[in-house]
Parts: sequence; structure tokens; C-alpha cells
Amino acid sequence: MPTVLRTGPYRFFFYAGDRDEPPHVHVERDDRIAKFWLNPIRLQSSGGFSRVELGRIERLVSNHRVELMEAWNEYFGR
Repeated sequence: MPTVLRTGPYRFFFYAGDRDEPPHVHVERDDRIAKFWLNPIRLQSSGGFSRVELGRIERLVSNHRVELMEAWNEYFGR
């Protein structure tokens, strides 16, 4: 599972088995994890993050959307 971005306490990554799903990114911090679709950006699932922190993460996903999509396409060959 490649890490495609680290910013602050967050690690953004894909799972190798994510190939058949629409572009998205998993975000983790400590024992918390969330999944965001990239087009359009929206929360798909979350475990342990507060609403405030999810808003912060969503802004990070939005600010880095281009590089996250490029990483997705490079990794999965699309």
C-alpha cells in the first residue's frame, strides 16, 4: 500500500486492491482512518475522526487533489 502524501500527522495512501473502485484515498492518523472519493471529493467512510478533523482532512484532500489523482493514475495505470 503506497503512501502518496504525508502532511502533518496524516498519511494518505491506496491499497493495491483498490484498482476496481473509483479514484479515492485512505487517510490515517494513529488508529483512525477515513476514505475519501476524489471525483467529486466526498467522505466515503470514517472511523474515529471527529467532524472537525474530517473537515480539516477534506480540505487537505481538496488542496492536494491533483497530485492525489496523478498518483492514483500512475499507480493503477489509468
